[in-house]
Amino acid sequence: MKKRVAIGFLGVSLDSGKRDKRWERWRPTVALCQQADLSIDRLDLIHDIRATSLAERIAGDIAVISPDTQVIRHIMNLADAWDFQEVYGALYDFARAYPFDAEEEEYLVNITTGTHVAQICWFLLTEAHYVPGKLIQLSPPKRQGEGVAGSYSIVDLDLSRYDAIASRFRAEAREATSFLKSGIPTRNAAFNAMIDQIERVAMRSRAPVLLTGPTGAGKSLLARRIFELKQARRQLTGDFVEVNCATLRGDHTMSALFGHIRGAFTGAQTDRAGLLRAADGGLLFMDEIGELGLDEQAMILRAIEEKRFLPVGADKEAVSDFQLIAGTNRDLSVDVRSGKFREDLLARLNLWTFALPGLAARREDIEPNLDFELSRYAEREGENIAFNREARTRYLAFATAPEARWTANFRDLSASVTRMATLAPGGRITEEGVAEEIERLVRHWRAGDGEGTDGLLADLLGEERVNGIDRFDQVQLAEVVRVCRASSSLSAAGRVLFAASRRAKASSNDADRLRKYLARFELDWEGVRQG
Repeated sequence: MKKRVAIGFLGVSLDSGKRDKRWERWRPTVALCQQADLSIDRLDLIHDIRATSLAERIAGDIAVISPDTQVIRHIMNLADAWDFQEVYGALYDFARAYPFDAEEEEYLVNITTGTHVAQICWFLLTEAHYVPGKLIQLSPPKRQGEGVAGSYSIVDLDLSRYDAIASRFRAEAREATSFLKSGIPTRNAAFNAMIDQIERVAMRSRAPVLLTGPTGAGKSLLARRIFELKQARRQLTGDFVEVNCATLRGDHTMSALFGHIRGAFTGAQTDRAGLLRAADGGLLFMDEIGELGLDEQAMILRAIEEKRFLPVGADKEAVSDFQLIAGTNRDLSVDVRSGKFREDLLARLNLWTFALPGLAARREDIEPNLDFELSRYAEREGENIAFNREARTRYLAFATAPEARWTANFRDLSASVTRMATLAPGGRITEEGVAEEIERLVRHWRAGDGEGTDGLLADLLGEERVNGIDRFDQVQLAEVVRVCRASSSLSAAGRVLFAASRRAKASSNDADRLRKYLARFELDWEGVRQG
């Protein structure tokens, strides 16, 4: 069995008593060792040096009533036992230096003695697992004649032991994750698990977060929802500031981000605070952060780590304490290898990285998102639009089929719903309206194929390598790349590309087949996905 160890302060008032009558008084530290059903193997007793004589007397009394209890005294001198910072710091240092051995010993923290500040600090340290134990609270006897041991209660801060409290916390967590998903009852298991994790990170951390995924996957909306959730929990007091780094160009990039002083350059007629200072106390979302130049990246890194930066033309640093969420549709590790992105900045952003899948990789979520877009249209336009049953069935059959590419992801879906709702006669989307929209989407995606093949492969392989590939193979390779980027995994892409082979049972390993095809062009899955 494990040894039972109790830790607590000496009660300068409650534990006092010099004469034999002290045995008639309830003294909590002594009573701790008088409980019939609670044996204490070791007591770590903390006291001020001025209370040494009382501590010695208590240790002697415990030796009388519980000879098997070892008492170890610890001197802790506090200038002000009611100063929260001093008490917490002293107990924190005590806990960090204490040789806890949870495999061999179980720990009880006595919160009966000590000031209220000390009791609060014990609670916080135990809740944060700096002290791997439980709290114990002793109470005096309720009536005379019951002896002087009194009673005790043990509080286990592991909330899983308390079903009602745990249920409440689970409900609040579900509420938070639903909020992050804009209330959409998504069905994709991997996406739901990712949102659950994002909720925990958002509530417990102020570290930078990196959201990756294709354009239109919802990075901007998710960043704003994270901000609104943290703001509702009083974790942020400032504003949500969003910037698309792809829109920042030339010398004005530094000014836009970090601000400038009057006269810093031609045309700088007044001071400018800049986006980083505008986000002070709030959240800064930097979409397409990979588009920043190396100089701006270096300054962003310092601003994240030190909360300070130098505005353009200034000789005095500005200060801003913000949380950063960065977004990108590129593989920044590839940019690091090519010298386009700073390795140290990526390392700082990469603590929490979440990859948002495209709409085509979450086809089971198209239906709930369809309802969400209809609701948004109603709020925006003040008109409630609904599908005819047959029209809804036909649209969903098309939208969830492998042939539906959703190249712009949720932007495609939002635009599609807006068009059908706007053209709906009498507030009802008909089969005819759906047929027209399907034709419009297919035509749009095909047009994108025709004009985008050269540019798509050039971005991926470079002009020289593309020119070395036969035109026929270029068209085929471009289609493979598009399907890969719209799929959540190598296997999922293989199932789309080799669907006919699967039906004919001519293909047994779609992922391996796709991997070998990409290797013919010196490509791999990750490289294709991120471009």
